[in-house]
Amino acid sequence: MRRGIERLRAGGDGAYQGFVVVAVLIGAMWIVEVVNSLDGQRLSRDGIIARRLSGLPGILSAPFLHASFAHLLANTVPFVILGLVIALGGARQVIGVTVIVALVSGLGAWALSSSGTDTVGASGVVFGYATFLIARGAFTRSVAQIAIGVLVVVLFGGALILSVVPQSGISWQDHLCGALGGVIAARSLTPRRRKPSSPEN
Repeated sequence: MRRGIERLRAGGDGAYQGFVVVAVLIGAMWIVEVVNSLDGQRLSRDGIIARRLSGLPGILSAPFLHASFAHLLANTVPFVILGLVIALGGARQVIGVTVIVALVSGLGAWALSSSGTDTVGASGVVFGYATFLIARGAFTRSVAQIAIGVLVVVLFGGALILSVVPQSGISWQDHLCGALGGVIAARSLTPRRRKPSSPEN
């Protein structure tokens, strides 16, 4: 066990650092929710308030805010699973994907939700993580990454589809734009595959 951890640490900006980033994000969510629950869920009012300038800062805070521990737990499990897979690419990849997805999902929820709607939760980021892993293989043409994408579709495809269907109390806008953000992240962060050079005559 110790040897395995030492190997990960020795990898520079490798999987170990990526795992640490995921752990820090999840840890922050749970700490915030503990404080939030002790304070009568007042922090949840600082989410993304749709179509109001005062609600824009909520784009940064909303992924760390949840309506309840049940809400947080529902997001924690897929966040950890998908986040750790992304973390295999290193801390920079986790941070890059998270930032892009959070901004796209947050701006989408702010612009498309009914005016004054308060959106909180990390589900937009979760959806972005999923679509990043699904779309990445299409850009890298890596058999392993395509296989991971297929596995994500099998495990989370049903939830992805159902959660973009309008339902009371659920922000389909955040989910849909988070999924879009994942595709954008896959396109932006994946190195372009070089075309083989044609032989000279």
